[in-house]
Amino acid sequence: MSDTDLGTRSDRGSEYAELSRLIRGAGLLDRQPRRYAVRVTLVLGCLGVMAVVFVRLGPSWWQTATAAGVAVLFAQLAFLGHDAGHRQIFRSRRANDVVGLVCGNLVTGISYGWWVDKHNRHHAHPNTEGHDPDIAVAPLSFTPGQAATQRGLRALFVRHQAALFFPLLMMEGLHLHAASVRAVVSRGGLRHRPAEAALLVLHNVGYFAAVFLVLTVPQAIVFILVNQALFGLYLGSSFAPNHKGMPILTEADDLDYLRRQVLTSRNVRGGRLLDALLGGLNYQIEHHLFPSMPRPNLRHAQPLIRQFCTEHGISYHETTLIQSWAQGLAHLRAVGAGATRPGND
Repeated sequence: MSDTDLGTRSDRGSEYAELSRLIRGAGLLDRQPRRYAVRVTLVLGCLGVMAVVFVRLGPSWWQTATAAGVAVLFAQLAFLGHDAGHRQIFRSRRANDVVGLVCGNLVTGISYGWWVDKHNRHHAHPNTEGHDPDIAVAPLSFTPGQAATQRGLRALFVRHQAALFFPLLMMEGLHLHAASVRAVVSRGGLRHRPAEAALLVLHNVGYFAAVFLVLTVPQAIVFILVNQALFGLYLGSSFAPNHKGMPILTEADDLDYLRRQVLTSRNVRGGRLLDALLGGLNYQIEHHLFPSMPRPNLRHAQPLIRQFCTEHGISYHETTLIQSWAQGLAHLRAVGAGATRPGND
């Protein structure tokens, strides 16, 4: 992208301050713990009902449907853990951490502290080469430079990465669990490492015990594979539309905070059902500009922020869910075309 498209830092920090005053004045940064309490209770209640169905149904291949339902509820709890990580629920860091540890480590088996650290680095440098961990994900390549360095089987994968993207997302759940275990067994980096380790053990013992005690071994294995594959696919399909296919920045792109967040993010149009399905991540521009804004307020902030961007000549990108996936896949396909082919080393 050119300087004309992206702008430069200069003295534009005052624009974000102006927008912040507008958003704060509208009360859109006020926490809504009661609404979150209802949401948490609803999701945990549904998970409890699913557990009763699981036990009552017993050893049956119909449990694959239960596995799918649990995957959806796990993803919804992961979204709540995401909100807690951004302190959207309470002002108190400790209270948010409790919610995050329960939703993350205990229920879904994902290290809350590890994920928050990784996600905060993404927010600080979205789509920035060398800084954003979300565009340094093997075996995918998100820039021509990454693709050009691949050799052998990795290069072959990158050339077909667009077609393999959604199948690869089915392994995202397993990747998150493995990364969580590595985080808690390492010597540093987690503020609540003993608690995180204990909660992860409780999750895994409870999960595997329930599955293998109720189901036959073949049914248990299929249940786990379906549950984790759909969990990863759901989460990955919710996060992928946010930035994939949007401009990727380098060290040379000296942007102010407002433009860095808006120009690298994409919103997804939809109603309240889509808001619930995507955990509010469809308001990615608003979320990146104000990470601590409670999820229920994002839809109210959107018209204000979209108008502000229009008035200041800042491109505000919004599309449908299908188009967002198509744009992301088109980017992966274009990057993959530059991967090294046999004989071109």
